[in-house]
Amino acid sequence: MKLASRNRVASDEEPIGLIAGWGRLPVVAAEAIRQAGYRLYALGIQDHADPDIAQYCADFQWAGLGKLGRSIRYFRQHGVRFATMAGKIQKVLLLDRFCWWKHFPDWTCFRTFYPHWISRTRDRKDDTLLLAVVRAYAEAGITFLPVTDFAPELLVPAGLLAGPPLSSAHWKDIAFGWKMAKEMGRLDVGQSVVVKGLATIAIEAVEGTDQCIVRAGQLCPSGGFTVVKVAKPQQDMRFDVPTIGPQTLTTLATAGGRVLAIEAGKTIVLDMPDVCRLADQHRISLVAVTPDMLPPLPGETPSSDQTCR
Repeated sequence: MKLASRNRVASDEEPIGLIAGWGRLPVVAAEAIRQAGYRLYALGIQDHADPDIAQYCADFQWAGLGKLGRSIRYFRQHGVRFATMAGKIQKVLLLDRFCWWKHFPDWTCFRTFYPHWISRTRDRKDDTLLLAVVRAYAEAGITFLPVTDFAPELLVPAGLLAGPPLSSAHWKDIAFGWKMAKEMGRLDVGQSVVVKGLATIAIEAVEGTDQCIVRAGQLCPSGGFTVVKVAKPQQDMRFDVPTIGPQTLTTLATAGGRVLAIEAGKTIVLDMPDVCRLADQHRISLVAVTPDMLPPLPGETPSSDQTCR
């Protein structure tokens, strides 16, 4: 198998690097890379990665958040020219003043993030920090590719994936939430918005989608709300791609939500059979949406390509 990408990997024997964060996605990515025949060299972020990743690797090592230079050297020692990152970095840990004592930065890390954490001439938005990491690797001759280049089947097509059909009121809430979520994404705040009756209940920030849903359930104990999760307008598919899995559906069911709308072609769904089973079991409508599927909002003029399916 050859990797289909604008940065084409030379052969199946090409060593591939993986930076593994929190969640199940890194395990799925590691399995996909291994099944494709590549030799995988993975760095698991301490306090984040699942050690099960090691079974798919030619070599696996743990890495501290602050050991950027050491991580780059590790990949170079193994001849890695192409790498990918998968999984979440718990940003709340970085806000703890004691975090950098535990993950003491090496010189490369200090130099890379000096503008963000010391001089504060650059912001600390997710995209800004992750792009700084990608550029540091690029300077060492290592190119990052989207994880979906290795597992394209994780990106879902448009349509109702599971659960009951959507009502016109649901579609209006999806359209409203889509507009809000895209704006929050443009600002690099979060990817998810919870709405009900054309009113915003909760917006995802540093806490992540699951905790955003939990908060929505607390604020709206009657339930029946809609969660909309989309890619950022400026989404870089190499990192921070919107992702859902069985835990998302379980959290939504517990909180009382009734609809989960995700962006078709730009959202990763992990363990699709389990996700669909949970959606059917809890009567949650799971739908993958494209912009042309959205109805006009009240006060908006319909365009020729807007339909509600």
